[in-house]
Amino acid sequence: MAMLNFERKYRVRGGTLIGGDLFDFWIGPFYVGFFGVSAIFFIFLGVGLIMFGAAMGPTWNPWKISINPPAEAFGLGFAPLLQGGLWQAITVCALGSFVSWALREVEICRKLGIGYHVPVAFGVAIFAYFTLVVIRPVLMGSWSHAFPYGIMSHLDWVSNTGYKYGNFHYNPAHMIAITFFFTTCLALALHGSLILSATNPAKGEVVKTPEHENSFFRDTIGYSIGTLGIHRLGLFLALSAGFWSAVCIVISGPLWLDGNPWADWWNLQRWGDIWNAAFNLRIGK
Repeated sequence: MAMLNFERKYRVRGGTLIGGDLFDFWIGPFYVGFFGVSAIFFIFLGVGLIMFGAAMGPTWNPWKISINPPAEAFGLGFAPLLQGGLWQAITVCALGSFVSWALREVEICRKLGIGYHVPVAFGVAIFAYFTLVVIRPVLMGSWSHAFPYGIMSHLDWVSNTGYKYGNFHYNPAHMIAITFFFTTCLALALHGSLILSATNPAKGEVVKTPEHENSFFRDTIGYSIGTLGIHRLGLFLALSAGFWSAVCIVISGPLWLDGNPWADWWNLQRWGDIWNAAFNLRIGK
């Protein structure tokens, strides 16, 4: 009953960006709207094109199916359907469905009278994908530099790209992105474990409150960010990881040149006597 009572608060007319009352409807507990319809359209069309491409390919092995971008010879032009055109059409469908879903979230936020944190966060993920399939290939002059749609082929592309353009391990933006990814996991793991320990006490103990949670972290590390603060921190860390991932892939190719000092990270000791002096001091010379 609580959910039904809650639904009355947002099952109201208005809040739509396109279509007005025509698309202002629900299917069960799910709000649809114009962008819900467009998202469903792009999803079904994109999945259908993927299945068509798989049917045209040499295998039905889900690990080996791959929809590849056009060859470098096509540049930034349109390619024949079976020579990369499918990849281009599927990419349009993917972007259409992602953007539609984000705008549907905007409409839901308008109905609920809340901030746009969710669609903005999803927008960062869309930006990262857009960077991979549009921004970077355009900067490099060919759609062939985008990643293929396949499980193993996609992983091979990541590995090959990472080593071809300066090595991801020496890419400063990659270092920042990975740091944010790991820190996101650590922060939210700490948060989740604290919530579980507070709401699932041992037999005979009472359920703990946020005051107990704050006290635990104050006693442990000297500071507690608070119940609202941890969610803001988690959002910041996660969005930063996605953003710096996009920066990483943009500078890996368009802006990453051979001989870049970052690629010679382990040769820094040759840049000045201070490194040799420190090493000699350590070994007692």
